[in-house]
Amino acid sequence: MNIYETFNNLRYHYEDEVVEFKKAENNFDFDDLGKYFSALSNEANLRAKDFAWLVFGVHDKTREILGTSYKNGMKSLQKLKYDLSQHTTDRNTFRDIYELEVEGKRVLMFQIPAAPRGIPMAWQGHFYARRGESLVALDMSKYEEIRRQTSEFDWSKQIVDGATIADLDAKAIKEAREGYKEHYPNQKKVVDTWSDEVFLNKAKLTIDGKMTNATILLLGKPESLHYINHIGEIVWRLAGMDNVGQVFTIPFLLTTTEVMHKIRNYPFKIFPNNSFLPGEGMKYDNEVILEALHNCIAHQNYAENARIIVIERENELEFKNSGGFYDGTYEDYITGERIPKKYRNPFLAQAMANIKMIDTEGFGIHKMFVSQKDRYLPMPDYDKSDNDTVVLTLPGTVIDENYSLLLLENSDIDLATTVLLDKVQKGKANTLSSEAIKFLRSKKYIEGRMPKVYVSKQVAQVTDQKAEYSMHKGLEYKKCKALLQDALEDHKFLTREEIDKLWWNLLSDVLSDKQKKAKVGNMLTKMREERIIVNETKGNVSVWSLLKTKK
Repeated sequence: MNIYETFNNLRYHYEDEVVEFKKAENNFDFDDLGKYFSALSNEANLRAKDFAWLVFGVHDKTREILGTSYKNGMKSLQKLKYDLSQHTTDRNTFRDIYELEVEGKRVLMFQIPAAPRGIPMAWQGHFYARRGESLVALDMSKYEEIRRQTSEFDWSKQIVDGATIADLDAKAIKEAREGYKEHYPNQKKVVDTWSDEVFLNKAKLTIDGKMTNATILLLGKPESLHYINHIGEIVWRLAGMDNVGQVFTIPFLLTTTEVMHKIRNYPFKIFPNNSFLPGEGMKYDNEVILEALHNCIAHQNYAENARIIVIERENELEFKNSGGFYDGTYEDYITGERIPKKYRNPFLAQAMANIKMIDTEGFGIHKMFVSQKDRYLPMPDYDKSDNDTVVLTLPGTVIDENYSLLLLENSDIDLATTVLLDKVQKGKANTLSSEAIKFLRSKKYIEGRMPKVYVSKQVAQVTDQKAEYSMHKGLEYKKCKALLQDALEDHKFLTREEIDKLWWNLLSDVLSDKQKKAKVGNMLTKMREERIIVNETKGNVSVWSLLKTKK
């Protein structure tokens, strides 16, 4: 954006509800400034503009350049941005403040972001608007018009005016092609015959050849970022180290890998009590790091214009993105059974799935939990999240040796039980139900009295009964799978309750009822991953059917 061209366009344009000129030759009342910020922000929203402008040092009638000495110096202007943010909705403030010299005189241009969709902009708890040249309270009709705006507006799908394929990174396009071929292996040969323009349309990154916000975000050259009205940055920081960090920008398809390589990763060993051979693993699973980063990109609330933050501490990683959980909670996705019904950025999510950055079947969080379990490490958690921010903490070291040894020496412990044990080792046993505590005690996995329970130091040894169960575990799955396939051939679809009844007597008596239910869930997930069955909703009922029956 050439700010002088923008100024001239505004100067010679009639003043309207999204542009305001003020003389402000020496000073301007701070409260009035806030009211104008609220009014212009709300009017920009209502007129589908990205920004409104407040200009100081120009006569509002004649557009004569008068000059202004208001807040002289960048330090004063930056402080003004902060001071204003303390009294607005969600601490919004000026996107930028530009100092210009026009006709030898100083002019200030305040760039005011439009109010977020569905959220009117307030100043000190009150809402303002424009009526002609007057500053007024936001009337009820305008207030309701903003409030009625739904969150279903898809920022990622919006066409980017002026952007062309020349604004995309050639290496990123090549990488996207490879991801597409992995996702659609039956199209490997034909993909190579497509032009870039055809490929981008097929991958749903563009719409009829037109660039979208998603296209620029994932594949755009760094210098094309200005097209999308978003900061477009991932910040990596090494905690506890002064001035150690780096800012990464687009194309995100490539820079997420660069972020991953900044993270210090190394192997570790855990020595079990019943073997001379250690359990080995890496501090972090690279696939999990990329999964976490790609989830941040897919689920970010882009209306907030916020960065994605990665903080590397000595023994954990923290990933932050703007926007709370959009469809359910993270606990809903741990087992891998739930499929998301909706996305905050559906166009972006579909494009990322098409080029193998994410899946859209709900396995992402499940895979992260399984990876941590398989490497005997603590579970990921989202305990720092709130309605406005998702915060994922990924541990990279052993917290309680007894927990890790228990997983190492008892490979048949399922994911649901592992999650319960993880809460115990993290001192969160008080969040567990009495039934969960009773179950862990029955397995002799925990000791102590509530609330001070801990993972048992007496590591349970494998009994003859457990050994027998382990030998039959593979056979058990084959029997259950065959039985369910036959039942679905006959009945077309079954509910989870019906599948429980179908399989119940085939499951080992070593398992408790709760473990049997978890076992059924795990086997359903495995059959879904093997693309044998699919879960869908009929009316208000969730049912399972054979994949081949889907039209």
